[in-house]
Amino acid sequence: MNISIFGLGYVGAVSLACLARDGHHVIGVDIDDNKLDLIRRGISPIVEDGMSELMASVAARGCVDVSRDAVFAVQNSSLSLVCVGTPPRANGSQDLRALERLANELGGALRAKPEYHVIVIRSTVVPGTVEGTIIPLLERHSGKRAGVDFGVCFQPEFLREGSSIKDYDNPPFTVVGASSERDVAPLREVFGHLPCAFMVSGIRAAEMLKYACNAFHALKITFANEIGRVCQAVGVDPHEVMDLVCADTRLNVSRAYMKPGFSYGGSCLPKDLGALRHFASQHDVVIPMLGALGHSNQIHLEHAVSMVLATGHRSVAMIGLSFKSGTDDLRESPLVAMAERFIGKGLRLRIYDPHVNLSRLLGANRRYIEESIPHIGSLMSDDLAAMIDEAQVLVVGQGSETVLAQLRQRCRPDHFILDLVRLSNPEQLAGTYRGVCW
Repeated sequence: MNISIFGLGYVGAVSLACLARDGHHVIGVDIDDNKLDLIRRGISPIVEDGMSELMASVAARGCVDVSRDAVFAVQNSSLSLVCVGTPPRANGSQDLRALERLANELGGALRAKPEYHVIVIRSTVVPGTVEGTIIPLLERHSGKRAGVDFGVCFQPEFLREGSSIKDYDNPPFTVVGASSERDVAPLREVFGHLPCAFMVSGIRAAEMLKYACNAFHALKITFANEIGRVCQAVGVDPHEVMDLVCADTRLNVSRAYMKPGFSYGGSCLPKDLGALRHFASQHDVVIPMLGALGHSNQIHLEHAVSMVLATGHRSVAMIGLSFKSGTDDLRESPLVAMAERFIGKGLRLRIYDPHVNLSRLLGANRRYIEESIPHIGSLMSDDLAAMIDEAQVLVVGQGSETVLAQLRQRCRPDHFILDLVRLSNPEQLAGTYRGVCW
């Protein structure tokens, strides 16, 4: 395939060399004449393991051209990869000026090209940039329509400096954000041979993916370092601890707990996090990330409460009270905390949880009810149907088939439904549906 690459920095240069190696003819475009001259002479513009040899090889075989001319590049390719930088401004926001200038140029180049051309944004941009900024600029300057006369995709890159060629050849996955298979097809042809899953998503989801991945990487590094400082203070080998943590691939290094939902609770997480924070402070170890987890969890709960209060309705039915569906454990349940917030705001509240029978509670659970939330018992109901009928707001903290069946049967158009568990097929419910963070 004939491919043009705009921006010959780290990602662009590596992509150019690897694509040319794989048999494509690549036109590299940049405003820096020094970069163009280096590539023209078979010299890598970046320092990276394996790039010197690879660039020399593809240049010698005549697989690469370079130019400053966007019109020439678009006219002589069917696919364009945009890899220009989006550096930070002083306030942390992205500087999109280079990307916007290029979009204007690409729009002019598309105006002069009768064939369908696909533009792939690989620059890291916040969600909404492609649809809200790039596509309108392309349409304005081309006089054409995206999805009709030309295509636009977003493909995040996952190249690490120092191992970029290996990462190019063995990515964790290939993700393309697009609105049509027509736009995805050339990318399947170019990247479909790689030994990983080829996944298609919405454009905004693909834009957000890079930020989610990098934030998660930063989170893991910070977590390991904070655990390391606590271990160091008390003479524990942190590498031994983290090796044991990573040995658990069922809960720790896995998909577990990686779905957005409601606040955490229960008898373990809040208690043990509190003990760890206190233990660290006793040894003068500052752990700001771990120390902020409880605060973040509380903010998430308040976010859910505010969504209900914003409706202006006064009658609320809560489905679920225990911290985890299928148990009767109310200790540190975020649903209990939510119920208390509703009571404090003067809302009329009824609660349904088939697993919480106050007369059968024993031990610590019973003491918690009697000492901390004795008023909750009078709000419990075992008649889910009547409770739904009487309420204006439904807060769903359990998603059993019994609950789903009643919701599908009894929800009204005037109901506001706040989903804390991600119900299946919510479009089958009458009323205004909102997820707690979706």
